[in-house]
Amino acid sequence: MEALFCLSPRYRLDDEFPWLEGIDPSRHYWIAVNGDKNLTIAIPGLVVDAISDFKQAIRQFRSLEPGEEMTLVRMANSCKIHCVSLNCYAVETEVNNAPVWHLFDQETLDSLLMTAHPDWVCAPTDVELGRRLLMRSLHLAVATKS
Repeated sequence: MEALFCLSPRYRLDDEFPWLEGIDPSRHYWIAVNGDKNLTIAIPGLVVDAISDFKQAIRQFRSLEPGEEMTLVRMANSCKIHCVSLNCYAVETEVNNAPVWHLFDQETLDSLLMTAHPDWVCAPTDVELGRRLLMRSLHLAVATKS
């Protein structure tokens, strides 16, 4: 039997499979791909400095039309959101070195983006997710000497 390989996992708030592991303090969305807890990824989320930037980003997301996209730019990486069709959005990432579009309805993605609000505080249990991401980055080779 071949391993499951899905190019476009779909997520919604009322999904029967728990897919959202948590949201760390740096606004990374920790998602179990297709609800598989053995394949969890951290998607970089929206980060803003001021409430005016937050409002502008939410308005931009809500005004996306099919075929349009917006980019969430962060210090170390970025994330693209594509409006696929009415009430269907794709977040572009890589899983196992393969490009993947994670599909969300508007309500679900809007809820994730709302965590960018300056007053939002992550759950105490989600702080550990941020530590895990930091540990991953410390294990990456930064530069090699020739």
